[in-house]
Amino acid sequence: MITETIQSGVTKALQSLGLEGDIRLEHPADLSHGDYSTNVAFVLAKKEGENPRALAEKICVELNKNLPPEIEKIEIAGPGFINFYLSKIFFIERVNYITAKPDEWGTNKMLAGKKIMVEYTDPNPFKPFHIGHLMTNTIGESIARITEANGATVVRANYQGDVGLHVAKAIYGMLKEGGPDGMLPASLQAEIIGTRYSWGSNEYDTNEETKKEIDAINKKIYEKSDSEINILYEHGRKVTLEAFEEIYKLLGTKFVHYFFESDMAVVGAQIVKEHTGPVFEESDGAIVFYAERYNPKLNPRVFITGAGLPTYECKELGLTKTKFEKENPDLSIVITAIEQDNYMKVVTTALSVIAPDWASRMKHITHGMMRLTSGKMSSRKGNIITGESIIRDSIALVAEKVVEREMSGDDKKAIAQIVGVAALKYSILKSSIGSDIVYDPEKSISFEGDSGPYLQYTAVRAQSIIAKAGNSKIIQEVEPIEGYVITNLEKIIYGFEEVVIHAKEEFQPHHITTYLTKLASEFNSFYANTKILVDDNPYKDYHLVLVSAFYITMRNGLYLLGIQTPEKM
Repeated sequence: MITETIQSGVTKALQSLGLEGDIRLEHPADLSHGDYSTNVAFVLAKKEGENPRALAEKICVELNKNLPPEIEKIEIAGPGFINFYLSKIFFIERVNYITAKPDEWGTNKMLAGKKIMVEYTDPNPFKPFHIGHLMTNTIGESIARITEANGATVVRANYQGDVGLHVAKAIYGMLKEGGPDGMLPASLQAEIIGTRYSWGSNEYDTNEETKKEIDAINKKIYEKSDSEINILYEHGRKVTLEAFEEIYKLLGTKFVHYFFESDMAVVGAQIVKEHTGPVFEESDGAIVFYAERYNPKLNPRVFITGAGLPTYECKELGLTKTKFEKENPDLSIVITAIEQDNYMKVVTTALSVIAPDWASRMKHITHGMMRLTSGKMSSRKGNIITGESIIRDSIALVAEKVVEREMSGDDKKAIAQIVGVAALKYSILKSSIGSDIVYDPEKSISFEGDSGPYLQYTAVRAQSIIAKAGNSKIIQEVEPIEGYVITNLEKIIYGFEEVVIHAKEEFQPHHITTYLTKLASEFNSFYANTKILVDDNPYKDYHLVLVSAFYITMRNGLYLLGIQTPEKM
């Protein structure tokens, strides 16, 4: 990458002056001030007792002795900043490279040979697919794609709670209120089971006798000791998992591994029992981990209850063991809501004692919460909002207000789905992962910028220009004739590779959304001020290649967000 070329040149210049230092490059806020800038002269001048500008001038003299062809010129700005201006040929070669190798653009080999497991979504059968699951899925899929773009082999995993008190509450609701009609589609059956869970949960919280009955059902589920409960359990688990798969298909996610609490409970309980004494302790019939002994900020946690049932913490131990035994990843990433932060810290602390190697290869990423601008957590149908309903509502809103009326029914439906999902995903990913999100459905489908549909529409506009030109192939290598001046569009396009690396280093997809929004804005300015397809445009051929490079960058960037680029809008 060009940054390495610049850093290498500055290092050699410093060495020739008998100096050495950490060389940091930044992009000037104003692109007219250069493509890269370094403050190394400031840093070293203080150390060497020199004037920063005088030292910058010495460094520039050395740099100019062997200036690489990618750099057109070097200038000193202000009291000692060194600004680098890249050459016209550099940008032209970048543009041609992008159109020659579109699928490679934005990828690198930084994580080549590494296997990284990313666990995300984690919905619970018998419960609705809620907004938190939608956020975790969107963030997790984007992080998985960004990690792949940086060269790693990514293993997508989904951990689902198919046992636990929530299941007992749902089954209690089905026993008392009736289960779903088995002839209904899986999504409708799952919706009914979700209402039974809500009813059973309310009963559990308000009626002491009901609480005892549901606790008994919970034990029977683990033991598989009641035939009627077993039948309800197997059917409810099957249809809710099928309903989840429909949502995953809408969101564009495919998992390699599905882990279930029912399996992890056995593995986790065995780990806890094997380490009771040196790590875990018995207390009033339960088995407890006193995390505060290792980290005073943490609290003790029960891993096996007095009734002999494994807790979430216990199952998490089993999950970690299973992950490393199945795939042995170099890094295991888990993405959850912020509420699980303390819980995961306790589990990781326990693992640092039991299996320090596994603990050192784990990373927990937490996200904030989502709320609506109206403050009302209800869908357009008047029901309590779920992750699925917010997806369907977004698609319906696009179908009503955005998609052209003259399209065929099938085209309209397909595009509404692509654009509706994009609007929702962009709303989640445009902010830092740890931030809370205020979701405004109307703004999310706006074409005025800062939205997924805006980015999609801009990409489609670029593709339509290429189609109008009659170019069946967009791969061509041309150079603009003499006199052509590089625009900000080329300068922003070439920065895509850096943004992908930055997003990987911080595990923050919002760097991609910010970049793409800036890129789309610059393209629209270019389009508004440039008559690309007129016959008397002396740069027509190059402009078409540039538009192609923009389209490829936008398409590849949207892919990293888990957003599909439609063929038309």
